[in-house]
Amino acid sequence: MNGPVIGLGAMGMSGMYGPADRAESIATIHAAIDAGVTLIDTGDFYGMGHNELLIRDALRPGDRDKVRLSVKFGALRGPDNAWGGMDTRPAAIRNFLAYTLVRLGVDHIDVYRPARLDPAVPIEETIGAIADLVKEGYVREIGLSEVGADVIRRAHAVHPIADLQIEYSLLSRGVEDEVLPVLRELGIGMTAYGVLSRGLLSGHWRADRPLAAGDFRAHGPRFAPENVGHNLALVEALRSVAAAKGVTVAQLAIGWVAAQGADIVPLVGARTRERLAEALVPVALTAADLAAIEAAVPADSAHGSRYPAPMMAHLGTDR
Repeated sequence: MNGPVIGLGAMGMSGMYGPADRAESIATIHAAIDAGVTLIDTGDFYGMGHNELLIRDALRPGDRDKVRLSVKFGALRGPDNAWGGMDTRPAAIRNFLAYTLVRLGVDHIDVYRPARLDPAVPIEETIGAIADLVKEGYVREIGLSEVGADVIRRAHAVHPIADLQIEYSLLSRGVEDEVLPVLRELGIGMTAYGVLSRGLLSGHWRADRPLAAGDFRAHGPRFAPENVGHNLALVEALRSVAAAKGVTVAQLAIGWVAAQGADIVPLVGARTRERLAEALVPVALTAADLAAIEAAVPADSAHGSRYPAPMMAHLGTDR
């Protein structure tokens, strides 16, 4: 594969992890593109459009042709930042896309995907509506996000699915049971988000780290006082493996995801050039390295679910 094997997730640049520096965010996007990163992922609800506008302002002349823009849609937000469920009705999809095209300043989206499954709208209806947008030239490919094996099959039967975006890391391996085998059976790729488990696997997290206002990790079970100590102990075990390999914890965690298959693209939510540079370092892992990594962080060893309980019901895997 030519160039970096990672994609850039831009969510953290729009307040989901607390305040972000606008100039540094734009510089990080520039650095990613200049390094050969070809995938930038966003959502129209990240900062209520702020993220798309930020990406628009960051794209320099000629950059649009160098990157694939992946956009999630359908998540409803209120003026108080509250979540209001999903809306993937065909009329709503056309509305969401119209706003996205203007905010990003582009004439098409490379990969368009519902952010979550809408329980009120059959997935066939949702995918059919996006397929119409493909025919009209506004969308190039259709993706999915956080859905299970049955929904993947049903969606793919309506229109070829380019990839599934879902959480996958050393601490979140639920995709391995049913989802990943189905993706490979159907020839669908995976964009793996949360490869550093929202910072837990970065090697930089501390149990006493204060969380800024608006940082949604404050509600994350794995960051809860009763769980974070155990989870950071796993990170320390991983740090020993990383040190022996001569790499950082983050590089090892990203490398492990990348090593699970060429059909998996790790999505790294770097908000600074420093963190991006760390993530861009390629790590070649041997079978012995992989065994040592999994001995340090066995499957299902994390304490706490990956989202708060009310949100877990809307995810593609239960762990």
